[in-house]
Amino acid sequence: MSSLPAQGRLGRRLIQLYTGLALYGASSALLVESGLGLEPWGVLHQGLAELTGLTIGVVSIFVGAAVLLLWIPLRQRPGLGTVSNVFVVGLAMDGTLALVPDAHALAARVPLLLAGIVLNGVATGLYIAASFGPGPRDGLMTGLHRRTGRSIRLVRTAIEVAVVATGFALGGTVGIGTVLYAVAIGPLAQLFLRVFAVPAASDGSAVVAAGQPEEAILRP
Repeated sequence: MSSLPAQGRLGRRLIQLYTGLALYGASSALLVESGLGLEPWGVLHQGLAELTGLTIGVVSIFVGAAVLLLWIPLRQRPGLGTVSNVFVVGLAMDGTLALVPDAHALAARVPLLLAGIVLNGVATGLYIAASFGPGPRDGLMTGLHRRTGRSIRLVRTAIEVAVVATGFALGGTVGIGTVLYAVAIGPLAQLFLRVFAVPAASDGSAVVAAGQPEEAILRP
């Protein structure tokens, strides 16, 4: 892998971070438009949006900020990517929803679903490989893992089940898309983490995504 000077490497990482976060918001919007099921946190956001009358993007921002507050007792430290995640994903989601026309026919909704899942994998690889810190929801998962000693898999499953159940009870959409997302996001994220890995520094040190791979493939 070729090396990059420090300034060029930082520039690439920043571009990857904000491109990835924007695409994540766009991918979540495509899942909403498909109407065939959302990712776990998307189910909660949509349910809260139905309850409050706020847009799903604004709800995502408020939830992200609330989750970030939970980092304090968990002694987690946010990075630039963590704080940026709270705002960029929600804004990109609302912006995409405003631009994409409503899809009613199944022939249009299925491609939206598939495009949303694949784009989500691309976005995940981009922002995690930039290595500017985990998203608020990922940090909650890893923080609980460290504080409780429970496995990442158990903590992640418990959080996702609680989030989906709450969101569904509030009116969020659970469907085949939710299942496909759960099955596909891990392999897709792993693939694109390798594709978007930042080249080594000129001094020989490498810039890689922080954390274990299984810690990094949940929602930002």
